[in-house]
Amino acid sequence: MKIITVTLSPAIDVHCQSDFFLAERENFAEITSRDAGGKGVNISRALKAFDIPNVAVVAVGEKNADSFLSSLCTDGINCEAIWTEGLIRENITIHPTGAKETRLSFSGFSGSDALVDDIEAHINGIADKGDVIAIAGSIPKGISIERVKALVMSFKAKGAKLVIDSRSFTASDVIECAPFLIKPNEQEIAAYTDRSVTTLEEAERAAEDIRQKGVENVMISLGSLGAVLASCDGIFSAKAPLITALSTIGAGDSSIAGFLAAYSEGKSYAECLKTAVAYGSAACLTEGTKPPRKEDIKNLLLKIGF
Repeated sequence: MKIITVTLSPAIDVHCQSDFFLAERENFAEITSRDAGGKGVNISRALKAFDIPNVAVVAVGEKNADSFLSSLCTDGINCEAIWTEGLIRENITIHPTGAKETRLSFSGFSGSDALVDDIEAHINGIADKGDVIAIAGSIPKGISIERVKALVMSFKAKGAKLVIDSRSFTASDVIECAPFLIKPNEQEIAAYTDRSVTTLEEAERAAEDIRQKGVENVMISLGSLGAVLASCDGIFSAKAPLITALSTIGAGDSSIAGFLAAYSEGKSYAECLKTAVAYGSAACLTEGTKPPRKEDIKNLLLKIGF
């Protein structure tokens, strides 16, 4: 079983440290990191950190792709680039000392059906029946949700296990595609079910509601509270360990990586959830989009209870 991640809207994540940040003033900052990002890329990076083989298929804008691909190469990510015109979008996050971070997100390239055609052809050339294909992140302007749903359904028809983690999909879109796994957070599941979800018990009910509509596994993350999973084996809750978070960026992506890592090793769904919480929590112990560390995951697994 191969794990293939698909990132239609990658990003270059720039993190800056400053003594302070004031609107309408000149601010001085030092760049602390510049990394290739995007939700699918983050999943691949977290899997690589624990030596889980995977392939990251990424749409890249040719104007600034060199530094992006160089970053992935440095991280040891097995990346297969699908080229298009334009720029990869950039996100600048400013971390003032003793204050909350501020993020600036810039637009990137516009997509097209031709780009999706190229991605579909490429993945059809490397994917086999039973492989996991994780489509994560937003859909670039220029590409319709209907074209992406058609992409998803074509992979599913060939026997792939689909993971969808994208705010571009509505609840009806997700239910129509009936993927193997989704991982909404509390805001996303509230939008899916049209009701507030703030406790593990509420999340359990919401997850099972969506599962009953055809999604095979529904994992809902509630940050510091933990996460729940509704699966064919039952409904499980895992409480998050107490940690001092440095950054929550990419934690949700890492939790998907944890689930897939455990699943690829033949573990039960309960253990997949536990591993997902360990990966997500460990990601909070690293700065920016840095992947979780092996030693943190191993330590946290010992502290997570159901």
